[in-house]
Formats: sequence, C-alpha cells, structure tokens
Amino acid sequence: MNNLLTFCLVSLLYHIQFSQSKLTTPPLPISPTPSYSQLRWQRREIIMFFHFGMNTFTDSEWGTGEESPSLFNPTNLDTNQWMEAAVEAGVSLVILVAKHHDGFCLWPTQYTDHSVKWSPWREGKGDVLKDFVDAARAHGIDTGLYLSPWDRHERTYGREVAYNEYYLAQLHEILTRYGSVQEIWFDGAKGKNATNMTYHFQEWFQTVKQLQPSINIFSDAGPDIRWVGDEAGSAGSTCWSTVNRTHLKIGDASLEKYLNTGDPHGTDWVPPECDVSIRPGWFWHKNETAKSMSQLLDIYYKSVGRNCVLLINVPPNSTGLVSEADITRMKEFHQAIQTIFSIDMAKGSETKASSQRGGTTGGFGASNVIDGNEDTYWAPKQRDGGHGQGYWIELCRADVNTPFNVVRIQEAIQMGQRIKQYEVFVDGIVMVNGTTVGHKRLHRLKWPVFGQVIRVWIKESRGPPLLSSVGLHFDPFRKG
Repeated sequence: MNNLLTFCLVSLLYHIQFSQSKLTTPPLPISPTPSYSQLRWQRREIIMFFHFGMNTFTDSEWGTGEESPSLFNPTNLDTNQWMEAAVEAGVSLVILVAKHHDGFCLWPTQYTDHSVKWSPWREGKGDVLKDFVDAARAHGIDTGLYLSPWDRHERTYGREVAYNEYYLAQLHEILTRYGSVQEIWFDGAKGKNATNMTYHFQEWFQTVKQLQPSINIFSDAGPDIRWVGDEAGSAGSTCWSTVNRTHLKIGDASLEKYLNTGDPHGTDWVPPECDVSIRPGWFWHKNETAKSMSQLLDIYYKSVGRNCVLLINVPPNSTGLVSEADITRMKEFHQAIQTIFSIDMAKGSETKASSQRGGTTGGFGASNVIDGNEDTYWAPKQRDGGHGQGYWIELCRADVNTPFNVVRIQEAIQMGQRIKQYEVFVDGIVMVNGTTVGHKRLHRLKWPVFGQVIRVWIKESRGPPLLSSVGLHFDPFRKG
C-alpha cells in the first residue's frame, strides 16, 4: 500500500514538473514567408552601389557604346579604399556595375573587345571586378553585381537568340570566376528609341540560380527582391513585402505604384529595395555634390523605416577613388543613425499585453519586444478579444525624464507579414496612425514627448500579430 502511495506521489510530481517545464509551440507562419537569403538581406538594412565605368570618364549618365576603350584609365584605382568607405558606413554588402548600358565591361570578358582588356589601364591586364571582390572579401563584405541587359555597343543586340546567348555567356563569366555573389541586378532600362529586344529573363534567372544557389535576384519582377518603383529612395507609407509576381513585368512603368506599396493579398514574398544615389547622378560628375545629412536621414526613414533595404550609390571618380567628401558624408550618415538608435528608451520598461500565447511560461511574452533579439517575439493568443480592445501591447517606462521622438515597431517577418493597421498611444493620446509594419517601421513624432505609458494597438492584421521589437528613440537631428 505504501509502495503504491509512493508511486502515485512520484508520478504526480513528475507530471506537475513536466507540465511546468514544457514549452508552448510557436504559432503557424502565414504564407508567404522569406527565404533564409531574403531574411539575411532584409536585416542588412543599408547596402552600397558603385557606379563606375566608361561614363565616369565621359561625364555622362548613359553612354553611346561608341566610346573608345582608350578613355578608361583610372590611374589611382584602389578598391580597398572603396571598401574602407563601406566599412565606415556600416555596410555589409556592396554591388558593382560590371557593365552599364554602353556595354563597356569592367572585367576581361572573352566575348567583346569593349572591355578593360583593350584599355590602357594596367596595360590591358587589369580586372576591376577581381579587385572589387578581393577587396570586399578582405574587409569581410559580401558582393553583388549589375550586368545591364541594354547594351548599346554589342552588334548582336536586337537579334533575339544571338544576344541572349551573348548575355548568358557573360553571366556565366561573372558568376563562375569571382566566388560567391549575394545579389545580382537586372532591369528593363533603355532609351525610347532603343532597338527592340526580347530578353529571356526566365532563362537568365535559371542560370543565375544554377550557378549561385543562395543569391538574391533583383528586378522589377523579383523573383527575390523587387524595385521599389522610384529612384528617390522612398517606399510607400503602406509597404507590403508581398506581391503577385504574375502581375509584374520588367520595364513596365505602369506598375510603379504597385511596386511601391506591394499587395496585402500577394502570394509571393518579394520585398522592395530602395535605390538612390548620394549625388544627383548615378556616375561621378565633377560639378555635383553629395546630398545633405537631412536629406539622407529623410531617405532612411522612408526606406529602412518603411520595410525596405536602402541601396545607396556612391560613385568613384575618374582617378578610381571614392571622393573624400562622399566618404565623409556617408560616415556622418552612419554616425547619425548610431546616435539615434543606439539608445532605446523602451529598455527596462514594464510590459503587458492583451494576451500571451501559452500563458506566462509559454516563451512568447510581451517582454520579448524589448530583449534586443529579432528572433524572439510577442505572440498573443490565437483568438484575442481583449474585452473589445483587440490585440495590444503596452510599455510602462521607468524613466519619464528622458524624451523620445521616434517610435520603432518590428514584426517577426520570418513568420510572415501580418499587420494591416495600428495606432500608437502615449499616455492615452493617439500619436501615430499606421498601416503596414514589416521588418521595421519608424515614426518620427512632430515633437519630443515624455510619456510614460506607450500602447501599440493592432486594429487589423492577417491572423495574430507577432511583434519582435518596440523601441523608443530620440532623434536630435529632427527639426520642429
């Protein structure tokens, strides 16, 4: 009898201990969701473009293709200096224009005489592409490439089969000779009177994935990253990472608004990249200067702060170096971002929410939004009435003597983009009305506030919202 009683007590204690220690399973993701490569790309937030080539020496943006290779001679070219500029700007991915519309190639291609091989630079033995990837690798930076489909020099351009074969041959060269490539750019840019040409994009994409399986392909239509629809570095205030790729066509200007906002009903995860140049032009011009700090910060809030990655172009000059003024401005830009976001006034706050998946020991508590880990998140119960208040999460600040004027909200996008509409209250007063969040949504308030209780109320979402972070910051550069 005593043995039976002991067995029953031990069994009861075991079940109690097990029930207290077992984890609550995560919620189901809502499709579509990002791939590993897309998620890694999104978290970079800022990447750099280097437009450098024949146009650098002819003071033009779109070359004719008739330029002599003898014009290309960057006597002081130093790609290590480019990478040092990228490191100082906090960048982990750099993209080189390997060939622009004029058709001049920055590597010694075997398929045309319009390349560095036929220039006086390093007596025709130089390879900008090799220098670029070697310098990037030495500085711990990943690389990407742009190979312009429009080619104003190549004589086969306009002959469908011949030119597509030519383009694929060059793709094969740049994707097999230079190691790992993390992003490749395609676009439909060409002049109004350009020769008619049908590009075999699908065959190109298949070749790219065959040669570089982990690469992200950028174009108006993805498949991995989409153009945001403008060259101002500005996404829509509503910006979904999802689209229907069947609606997209590379080079179709009528789709720019769709690209800018995305599609809440989209079946494909194709997040937007915002491309913009630090100068008015994409290539270096002696009479141009860099954008102001306030312009760059405004671009940052409208790109990274609207669920995008910012691709900022910093063009090397005709000596082969990035201009010191541009390096200084990019460094100042990076330092300004660090100044704003290195301190989070939400840290140390007491947190509570409308509900919590799995209860207090489930691992999905409200405190996850202030733990600094993008892989953890607050998850409410599947059905959360909240006594008529919907889904909400609340922070009660310990220090109300420090003002903030930026609110940062981030979703756990690895589980899908969900939030459609929300409001942010500070001490019961509505300070923000928003739609999408995605990887990161930044709101600059009109003035600094000293509020104590900050509530994010999700009014509408695709299933239960999953928030990975809520932050409060002070932007000393904010005017007004």
